[in-house]
This record gives sequence, structure tokens and C-alpha cells, in this order.
Amino acid sequence: MNKLFFVFSLIALSSVFALGQNDHKKGEFFVGYSNGQIDAGIEGFTSVDTGIGNRTSFHGFNTSAVYNFNRYVGVKGDFSGVYNSTRFSFPVTTGATTQTVTFDTDNSLYNVLGGIQVKDNAVDKKFKPFAHALAGIGHAKVKVGGVNCTTTTVINCGQILSESETGLAAAFGGGLDIRLNDRFDLRAFQVDYNPIKFDESTTHNFRFGIGIVIK
Repeated sequence: MNKLFFVFSLIALSSVFALGQNDHKKGEFFVGYSNGQIDAGIEGFTSVDTGIGNRTSFHGFNTSAVYNFNRYVGVKGDFSGVYNSTRFSFPVTTGATTQTVTFDTDNSLYNVLGGIQVKDNAVDKKFKPFAHALAGIGHAKVKVGGVNCTTTTVINCGQILSESETGLAAAFGGGLDIRLNDRFDLRAFQVDYNPIKFDESTTHNFRFGIGIVIK
């Protein structure tokens, strides 16, 4: 009888231990839409006042992968890219000559980040708020083309210029995931403060996202 009780005790303890090992998902992958409110640093850059200063809307994607050490804490890798195209038009005066110059810019901003995410990853939890702190690099690129002049050329109107810069970046924020089923969650929203320190200055950007989390 004692041996039988001992065997059943071992089975029960083993079941509890196994359940404890499977009460949360070990990993997740997120893919979704990202809206960047970018501190462009140029007046008239089709910017809008969002209440947190002038920002320019960029549109793109955000992906991330998380390995959870336990139910609440995981290590996270994050990659995002957002894009914007803008047309400028302004007068240029040289001596007695004035002309209107127009040109197009194709702009991109990438973030490659890593850090820690905190979230309750219980398999049966419906609403899962999360927070993360990430650091890495940001890469911005501006390509100028389609330059046109209305009168005598006083600048090189056929010139195509391209400039890029890389600096230290971070993202501090979080959001809310909603369980759809055992394999998928809906990321209802994600909000991040995304500063990037370039050589000349620090840009104070924000990014907003929605998408799907695959578990």
C-alpha cells in the first residue's frame, strides 16, 4: 500500500511539474504595420502638430521575436522600417534671377534593437499588456531626385543626392495583446518612444503599431 501511494505521489508530482513547464509559451513572433511619427528636423516637411511637437508620418513594418525565460520575462529582438516620400517647392534667388525649384525626397528609417520584454505569457490569459526596453542602432537615409527649375539654371537641377546616417537608438514602450486562439494573438496597439542619437543631434521619434503575434 505504501509503495502504491508512493507511485501515485510521483505521478501527481510529475504532472504538476509538467503543467508548470507548459503554463506559458516559450517564444513568439510579431509582424505588423508601423506608423512612425518622425522628428524630421526640417520646417515645412509636411509636418503636423501632434501635441508632442512637429512630426512627419512615415509608414512601414515592424517585426520582433521573443524568447521567454519564464512566464513573465523574455529577451526580445526588434526590427522596423518606415518610409516617406515628400515633394518640396521653393524660390531660389541668385542676383537678379529668381527661379522656382522643386524636388522629391524618398526617406527611410530603420531600427535594429534588442532588449527585455515583460508580459504575462500564460497560455490561457485573454488580455496581455506588455512593456519593453530596447536599445540598438537606427539608420536614416534621404534620397533627393526629380529636381526641376523653372528658369535659367543657377544650381545643378539634374543632380541626384543621397545621404545616410547611423546612430544609437532605443525604444521604450509597450502595448496590449489579445488572445485569439492557441496559436495567434492580436496586437491591438503598440506605442514606443524612439530616440535616435546621430552625430549632430538627437531625434525624438514615436512609433505606433498593430499586427499579429504568432506563438
